Amino acid sequence: MIHKEIVIKGRVQGVGFRINAKRVADSMHVQGQVKNLLDGNVWIMAEATPDIMEDFVSWCKSGPAMAVVKEVDITDGEVQHIQGFTILYS
Repeated sequence: MIHKEIVIKGRVQGVGFRINAKRVADSMHVQGQVKNLLDGNVWIMAEATPDIMEDFVSWCKSGPAMAVVKEVDITDGEVQHIQGFTILYS
């Protein structure tokens, strides 16, 4: 299991990014959280096996159909053994 913090930049709010990230994460068995940031970006904290994480990060780089992803910043972190994948609301 590995832990990543992912910040997706571009036109990523108001396009269904969070709900689609949850759907994809649930289907891939990725654990974590997603939320909109005040600066217009989307933040994801994710935990999964390395192979699954690679596929999930690949999805994050394109996002849902209405999104325009310009940049994705990824940081490694300590595994927190999170259960489920939740949408956080500001």
